[in-house]
Amino acid sequence: MRADRLVATLLLMQSRGRVTAAELADELEVSVATARRDLEALSAAGIPVYPQPGRGGGWALVGGARTDLSGLSSNEAQALFLLVGPAAAVSSEAKAALRKLVRALPQTFRAEAEAAAGATMIDPTRWGERDRRRPAMVDQLQSAVVRRRKVRLTYVNGARERSERLVDPWGLVDKDDTWYLIAGTEHGRRTFRVDRIAEAEPTDRPADRPDDFELAAAWEQVVGKMEERRGATWATVLIEARFVRILRDHFGRHCHTDGETDDGRTRVRLAAPTPLDIARNLAGWGADVEVLEPRSVRDELARIGIELAGRYAGGARSVHGDEG
Repeated sequence: MRADRLVATLLLMQSRGRVTAAELADELEVSVATARRDLEALSAAGIPVYPQPGRGGGWALVGGARTDLSGLSSNEAQALFLLVGPAAAVSSEAKAALRKLVRALPQTFRAEAEAAAGATMIDPTRWGERDRRRPAMVDQLQSAVVRRRKVRLTYVNGARERSERLVDPWGLVDKDDTWYLIAGTEHGRRTFRVDRIAEAEPTDRPADRPDDFELAAAWEQVVGKMEERRGATWATVLIEARFVRILRDHFGRHCHTDGETDDGRTRVRLAAPTPLDIARNLAGWGADVEVLEPRSVRDELARIGIELAGRYAGGARSVHGDEG
């Protein structure tokens, strides 16, 4: 994209003072002709970029011209426009930042930057749902993370048990519209679901945070442990090949195909935390799916079937009787 290349060219010249078209082409991974055209475009835009003929020449940035976008590489500049653009669709703060970012560019190639920012958008609402809003609690916790202040939480766990904790907030993660707080506690690092935080009271006490803490690395460990728990029970099932895609949507990375059978069905391996979790996901398939093993999943399906038959079989008979 030309806009981010021009920004990267300007930043490179700020750091080096003088570059040749060949050096610029090598740095930005473009042709020498493209690099030369970009340099000429900067000059035509009114940026004090001038060719210096002769040995040791090249293109020089005269007068120490500056831009507020210092420090960005070509890929980083492009990623920034593409990232902020979608966020601006759902965030007034991001929209304001995008306007300032575009204004920092030379007038002649702002249009391309705006096009990059408008290339994609985010619609956080799923089909059939009302508009989704980020929980207000997230903003409160985010402020505590940034200001590095301890927070007193009232937390309700999965067993509906309430507890109060004083935590050091380290970072927030949005995972498929569910927010998580990673924090330090007296028992070490812990992860809290924000929708289970009943109350959050920021304090004036400074929060402790390890110097080597990286949110992305910490979350990767959380995901790894969660995936281990989710994969505690494995089952082998048979299903028509056309339905495998739907199973993948339900089970994600815990769905693996394992060849075809003589009758044309596909053998699939599925995983979930418990046999009941697998059975609940498969019960609605009826006879379209056959569970080969383990026996625990087959037993859970049989139990669910008996429960459903006991509740609805009489109603089905009465309906058919009425029709007769």
